[in-house]
Formats: sequence, structure tokens, C-alpha cells
Amino acid sequence: MNINISERTQALEPSLAKLAIETRELRKVYGEGNTEVVAMKDASVSVRQGEVVALLGPSGSGKSTFLTAIGLINPPSSGQIWIGGELVLDGPDAQTDVRAFRRKHIGFVFQKSNLIDFLNARENVQIAMELNGLSHRAAGKRAQELLDSLGVGDRANHEVSMLSGGQQQRVAVARALANHPSVLLADEPTAALDSHRGRQVMELFRDVARQHGAGVIVVTHDHRTLDVFDTIYEMEDGVIRVSEPQSNH
Repeated sequence: MNINISERTQALEPSLAKLAIETRELRKVYGEGNTEVVAMKDASVSVRQGEVVALLGPSGSGKSTFLTAIGLINPPSSGQIWIGGELVLDGPDAQTDVRAFRRKHIGFVFQKSNLIDFLNARENVQIAMELNGLSHRAAGKRAQELLDSLGVGDRANHEVSMLSGGQQQRVAVARALANHPSVLLADEPTAALDSHRGRQVMELFRDVARQHGAGVIVVTHDHRTLDVFDTIYEMEDGVIRVSEPQSNH
């Protein structure tokens, strides 16, 4: 499948060329013998700091397997994952304390914001830092700064139920950025939003990548926003490849 992208984003500055995440020949196999299912085959991807990448593919193509692997939730059967230049996983074997590393270096944004209903917007961001050992005061200050930078600072004291869908996603992005992650992973973050709000969220990820120097990977089915991304990957039958845009000539 060829993707027609009307306009690509400008090339990244050389200072942003350091790799945020690199995967080398990731493979995931479930079962054995006649019941063996290969969910991911030799998936190799490189994402630089400040780069925003889209991952496309039909349901069942292996996108969730890939995302949970690089998110250090469901380790691959073989292959390597490097984050910030550090070897984190070598096949199923962890090279570090995975849970601590994930809290510190990886941020997640899902289709649903998954905010905690009984906390307000600032507290939803703040708790991520407090769980990581930051003081209540320092966490609250950074939470407010993040919400301000994402345009929802005036909603800091509002309950989740009082926020629109787009505002909730911005709070979720702030929470994902709370611990200065090297990598931000988003799984269908605009599926529940209309086209206008969906585009705002995708552009937000691009801005986040540039401003925070994170490598951002977004799993999406929304082809209307692909011009936002630096690189488009496609996944089918467990195989990932770079998608080349069609020529307009």
C-alpha cells in the first residue's frame, strides 16, 4: 500500500539526530509446533530524538505486539531494544530493572485517556511523578507547568468529568511527559475524537517531540493526519517496513 502524503515535515536539525529508540530484529512467537503463531517478524525500527513516527496496519497485523514489546510490557522472543543508547532488552532477557526504567524513560498515551476520575487534572499528572519519588511540591509545580504548556493549565483544578475529550487527551499527554521520557508511545489516541480535534492531538505529538526531544511513535488508522509525521511505517503479518509516499508528478 502506498501512502499519498501531500507535504512532509521539515528535516530535523542535526542536534536532534541522536536515537531515542532502536529495535533490532524483534520477533514474537506464541505457542509451539502446530500451534505456533509468529506475531512479529524481525521488526527493526529507529526513531530519533525529536522525531514523530506513525505506525499503520490492519487489525491483527502485530501493531499491539510491537507497541507492548517496545513499551517493555510484553518482551519479544528474540531481538534487541535500545532506548537512549542503552540496551534494555535482549530477547526476553531484561538488561536492567524494567519496571523502574519504564517509569522513568517511557510515556504512554492510549485511545482512552485513562485518567483517574477522583483526581483533578493536575493531580492526574502529579501522581506519576510522586510514584517516581518526586516530592509533592515539586511534582505539583511541574504538573502545572506541563498543563500550561499544553493549553489546559486553566483546567488544572477541574475534575476529569468536566473536561472535553480533547482536554482529557492533553492531560494524558502531560502525564506521559511528567518524568521526562525518552520515548512516547501512543496507541490510537484520536480514535474517539472528531477530525478537527484528532488533528490537534496529532500536531500536539509533533510539537511534543520537537520541544521535549522525545522519540514519538503513534499507532493510528487516521490517514488524514499523516502529513504531520516525519516517517510512516506500515505493519502487515508481523512485518514492519517504511512506507514511501507516492510521487505527485
